[in-house]
Amino acid sequence: MASSHSSSLHNKLKVYFGSTLLFFGMVASTLLFAPLVMVCAIFPFPVRYKIAINWARLALKMAEIFCGIRYEVEGLEHIAPLKSAVVLSNHQSAWETIAFRYFLPPQTSLFKQSLLWIPFWGWAMATLKPIAINRNKQHTALRKLISHGTDALKQGLWVVVFPEGTRMPVGEMRDFNAGGAMLAQKSGAPVVPVAHDAGKCWPRYSFLKYPGTIKVKIGPCIESEGRKAAEINKEAEAWVRKTLQEIGG
Repeated sequence: MASSHSSSLHNKLKVYFGSTLLFFGMVASTLLFAPLVMVCAIFPFPVRYKIAINWARLALKMAEIFCGIRYEVEGLEHIAPLKSAVVLSNHQSAWETIAFRYFLPPQTSLFKQSLLWIPFWGWAMATLKPIAINRNKQHTALRKLISHGTDALKQGLWVVVFPEGTRMPVGEMRDFNAGGAMLAQKSGAPVVPVAHDAGKCWPRYSFLKYPGTIKVKIGPCIESEGRKAAEINKEAEAWVRKTLQEIGG
């Protein structure tokens, strides 16, 4: 009994210590990389985007070293033939907002406009062609997603959308908002559904991070040409729900 208690205490301390190291590592790396991204705003987009990718790579490596968080990605072959696409993914944590930058093609993403005011990180994000919206103004936000998203797709960028609108606990999933599907329908871009269980290791709104392997599955391309947004959205959501059940997320 004493040995079991000692082992449990050791594991808890390890989680606290690793999470603390990751926190300070993320802060330090942001203070290093964000000014570089901002300074490189005078250069072509690929230059500063490459810096952002290197930050994401470092963040994932720190999560592995300090917290024992690894990940497996299945289905990368589905994205290879595509010039650009709309990604519709479930949302459980901050992990996927970092990791997608690293292993998916160059992209922009939809997120709250207020995040651009976060010192350094937000300022750097503002130079990476974000689609920043005010969620309290839904009609304006949708118009911005479609117009800016279509422009990004024409430039060869992918558009990442988390259609649940907020991070959800493991085992729960909200109905998909149709905004991302409407972007696909109006632009003619294909949809790539993605499912993951990042919340198991990197829970939403939690300082503590837990060791384990995050599973990411990238689904087959969903064509949007000649289809209604509701139909596209329903197919993507159904695939993500089914896949989450398979991976236990």
